[in-house]
Amino acid sequence: MFPILLGLGSNLGDRFNNLNSAIEALTPEIMVQTISPTYETQPLYVTQQPDFLNLLVRANTTLSPTNLLVSIKTLETELGRKPSVRFGPRVIDVDIIDYNSQILNLENLITPHPRMHERLFVLKPLIDIVPNWIHPRTGKTVQQLIESVSNPGLVKQYSHSASNKST
Repeated sequence: MFPILLGLGSNLGDRFNNLNSAIEALTPEIMVQTISPTYETQPLYVTQQPDFLNLLVRANTTLSPTNLLVSIKTLETELGRKPSVRFGPRVIDVDIIDYNSQILNLENLITPHPRMHERLFVLKPLIDIVPNWIHPRTGKTVQQLIESVSNPGLVKQYSHSASNKST
């Protein structure tokens, strides 16, 4: 079993339902441990689009990093994600934020996620569910990473997670 962190986001359609559907559609090889509160956030990079709902899932998996990525990309497609502009609007987005605290530089997968340090919509849910997490590349704590974010884009925290699955 390998501990993983997945970031989920949605800004099209029924955003809460999209997040719930993605969590429920995770394969049996991805066992959800904790789901963060849900945050409504302003889009970064491509700003002329609807606000996102974002959350983080802490889980365990038996899948290799490559097989995890394939599983997640298949899930996104099955839930209606269509190819579009990079950083553009989407029904669902699932990112591998961390895989077993390993530094991975694979062809299609870099962990920890290479832009997580500039995304408060990743860092706030992360501090909620794994407050002692240390970035394997930088050695910085989540709090230190949060303090260095220059464009927060955080709109609102919902007091509950999109799904009530939690341990």
